[in-house]
Amino acid sequence: MPPRLTRSFFRREPVTLARALLGQRLVRTLDRPDGPRLAGLIVEVEAYLGEQDRAAHTFGGRRTARNESMWQDGGRAYVYFTYGMHHCMNVVASVAGRPVAVLIRALEPTEGMDLMYQRRKAARRDTDLCSGPAKLCQALDIDRRLDGHDLVSGSSLCIERIRKTALPASKITVGPRVGVSYAKEWADRPLRYYITDNPHVSKP
Repeated sequence: MPPRLTRSFFRREPVTLARALLGQRLVRTLDRPDGPRLAGLIVEVEAYLGEQDRAAHTFGGRRTARNESMWQDGGRAYVYFTYGMHHCMNVVASVAGRPVAVLIRALEPTEGMDLMYQRRKAARRDTDLCSGPAKLCQALDIDRRLDGHDLVSGSSLCIERIRKTALPASKITVGPRVGVSYAKEWADRPLRYYITDNPHVSKP
C-alpha cells in the first residue's frame, strides 16, 4: 500500500493543503485494522480559513464542543453533522491553535464500491457514490464517531500518498465555495478546487 500522508504534510496553510490533497486517496477501514477498505481519490475540496473566514465554523474565534477538532494539530478529521441529516468531513490544516481546515467535497471511488452501493441506495452509477460531501460520508461510513480521528496514526481513517507532487494549476479548476451565501463578502472567494473535467466532482 502507498504510505500515509505525514503530519508535516497537513501542517500547511489550508489553500496549499487543499491543492495538495487533490489526487491523494482517502481510505476508510471498517471494523478492524485489517477490515474491508472503502477508498477513493480526492477530486474536489474547499479551503476554510478560520477566524477571519465568515464561512468557517471557527469564524471570530468560535470554539465549541462541535468544532473543537478544528483547533487541534493538522492531520485530524473534523466531522460535523448538518441540516439534521448529513455528515461532512474536513481535514484539519496547519498547527494546533489555528482553526483552519479543508472540506473533502468529492471522491472518485477506487475500492469497496460494492459496500458503498449498499450504503448509498440512491446511487445508480459510480459517479453518484461520492460526488458530494454528504454522499461520500454516507458511502464511506464516516460520521461523528470519527470526529477528531488522527489521520496520521489512526486505524479507521487515513489519506494515502498517491501523488508525490501537487497537481499542476492547469489541471485544477478554481471557483467559489458551495452553499455559503450567508458568508457575505466571503461567499464568492475562490476557495473551491477540483480536478478539471473529472466526472466525480459534485454538481452544485
